[in-house]
Amino acid sequence: MNASMAPKLSEGQRAAVNALAEQLKHTLGNRLHALVAYGRTDPEEFLHTLALADRVTFEDLTAIAPSIDRWRRSGLAVPLLLSREEFARSLDVFPAEYGEIVARHIVILGEAPFGDARIAETDLRRSCELQAKSHLIHLREGFLEAGGDLNEVVYLISSSSHAFRSLLGNIARLDGEAMTPAYQHADGDDALADFAERVIGVPASLVLDVFNFRPSSGAIAEPTALLGRYIDATERIWSYVDGWKRR
Repeated sequence: MNASMAPKLSEGQRAAVNALAEQLKHTLGNRLHALVAYGRTDPEEFLHTLALADRVTFEDLTAIAPSIDRWRRSGLAVPLLLSREEFARSLDVFPAEYGEIVARHIVILGEAPFGDARIAETDLRRSCELQAKSHLIHLREGFLEAGGDLNEVVYLISSSSHAFRSLLGNIARLDGEAMTPAYQHADGDDALADFAERVIGVPASLVLDVFNFRPSSGAIAEPTALLGRYIDATERIWSYVDGWKRR
């Protein structure tokens, strides 16, 4: 991984993950292999971490569980705890999710843990197709369940933007673009929007409208039109991945 692709941690985030590392060392001892932080570092979102150990027992979980509230208050999501063998043997099952961790992480404790990790192209394409189709179904069903309530439509758009960003990032990774310098700045939103328009045919302006949509901003008085274009775009994205071939 290019070091510049690693997330940039604030002082508060760095202090939080260092405290997490100390507690995991205390609980797991010599079994703890590495702790990494990964993904986006938006201060409005929880920071995600992955701990890899020789093994993880129920007793470990019992010892760690009382600290969950404290970690959340410090801005950390519940850490993902896996054995090294579990991670290596499930790369084919979670190629998009694990591929994002491999592509965008910073080592907090231990040695670089992903040197031999390889995501198979066929596994990633299949995962992207599933992700795209699931997102499309979620938006369609969400609109029907909203029953014409504009507040519910606003919530549907805003709450799905993170998954939409993840979907486009995984497709860009499949196309071999997500490691280029353009994706290393401001979390790559502009680059992802450009990729969507240039490669998939989805307008960049629409992608950025969804990425930046916030209920509190009073973004638009009538969100249904945006949702309609969003659903159409997601259908186009699914069609692209379904028929994907390396360029």
